[in-house]
Amino acid sequence: MTVWKRVQKEFRHAFALRPQSPPLAADERALLEKIACLIAARGMAAPALLFLESLAPLSFLGSQIMHGMKPFLDLVCDPLDLDRLAQILERRDGVDLLVSQLQAQADAPA
Repeated sequence: MTVWKRVQKEFRHAFALRPQSPPLAADERALLEKIACLIAARGMAAPALLFLESLAPLSFLGSQIMHGMKPFLDLVCDPLDLDRLAQILERRDGVDLLVSQLQAQADAPA
């Protein structure tokens, strides 16, 4: 393999915008749906969508903060759900998946 081909091969994936992520598992989809239902039931869909859309580029940082605040958040949240949500938010498409679930719940008739 020539040097140029090797460089092309390395750079092909270096600047990819969206890495290939495995699809969400059924329990992860159920967790996102549960969160979206809780937000929509409280009438907070619009503010939550605004918040999520505006801070989507910082989702990985938010997931790491969730890991750091875990001892305190465990008092008010289910620890397994909290870990799964943090793992979902670590994905580049995690916020987009939550936004789509939230929009579906907000558009559903009450």
